[in-house]
Amino acid sequence: MIRVLLVDDQSIVREGLSSLLQTHPDLEVVGEAENGQIAIERSLSLQPDVVLMDIRMPIMDGVAAIRILQEQAPEIKILVLTTFDDDEYVTQAIAYGAQGYLLKDTPSAELAQAIRLLNKGYSQMGPGLLAKAMNNSSIQQKPDAIANIPAEFALLTTREKEVLQLIATGHSNKEIAVKLYITERTVKNHVNSILRSLDLRDRTQAAIFANSFRP
Repeated sequence: MIRVLLVDDQSIVREGLSSLLQTHPDLEVVGEAENGQIAIERSLSLQPDVVLMDIRMPIMDGVAAIRILQEQAPEIKILVLTTFDDDEYVTQAIAYGAQGYLLKDTPSAELAQAIRLLNKGYSQMGPGLLAKAMNNSSIQQKPDAIANIPAEFALLTTREKEVLQLIATGHSNKEIAVKLYITERTVKNHVNSILRSLDLRDRTQAAIFANSFRP
């Protein structure tokens, strides 16, 4: 049984999520919180496996709560579930220790599966969000990194950049498929497209290419 804490400032959202998750026998909602401060208190007392964390909330927002929770209870996994996909929110949430970032329009079955995978140790990012975190962190933290990025990188689509980043960190096609919610066949198609666009021989060269300008 995976124990889940729901954190959202809107009670109707918490009620909806609770009803949704309770339909899955392996997921148990153990508590709720309406802001980051209460989320920290209840996380420490209830010790959930996974916290579903909103970002914009009164008193204490989700980003601040993530930072404190990861300092005080690093064993608790945090999955951001929000309507906001701003580059800054995505980057800060991941930098402070969130293991995943999804938007509230994520299909219910995918959300449930994301919780299961997060509990097993897999990171979970909604479509396009990994590239946001990548691009924002590499450019904002190290402005001169722009000059080091090969021109060929611009030829890739957002999804191909996500796949390339995961190749660079040693992920297999199967692992990439899980993280990006796509099939292995689609991953293979993206890898082939990346190799063609960058004029590379294999994924080893692709990993070397990507690592050559990672900050």
